[in-house]
Amino acid sequence: MRPADAMTIGDILAPEAVIHGLRASGKPTLLEDLARRAAQSLDLDADTILGALVRREELGSTGVGDGVALPHARLDAVRKPFGLLARLREPLDFDAIDERPVDLVFLLLLPTGEGGGHLNALACVARRLRNSETAAALRSARDAAGLYALMGGRPLDTV
Repeated sequence: MRPADAMTIGDILAPEAVIHGLRASGKPTLLEDLARRAAQSLDLDADTILGALVRREELGSTGVGDGVALPHARLDAVRKPFGLLARLREPLDFDAIDERPVDLVFLLLLPTGEGGGHLNALACVARRLRNSETAAALRSARDAAGLYALMGGRPLDTV
């Protein structure tokens, strides 16, 4: 039994928000595609999401290393954390801190004005994806359902 305030990956990532084998020609097109998909799921404007993501990337790349990127932004229109997980068909340059190409991407959109709880979601997702065993398993998953099963349902504060 988890504490009432313990968020799980499943709380922010729905099975339909997982993409296996996503194609993108570069970082800008990847962010555009992810923004469009998030906008459809949240019934928001894709340009607003993309603008927030681009502004965040201008502060420094969200390519955290080891082939993982965590593009994220806070938006007034977002009421609860929203995640979108993509495994890319081909790794691409994301200006990651270790200069390695990225193939695992977790988009995280957060409400504005929230305390540390939602930032904790970002930190915990990062720890989960940067775990070498988890990342290897995600890279071996055969489909979106497999990706979701490997990511979903575990309390964020236990990863």
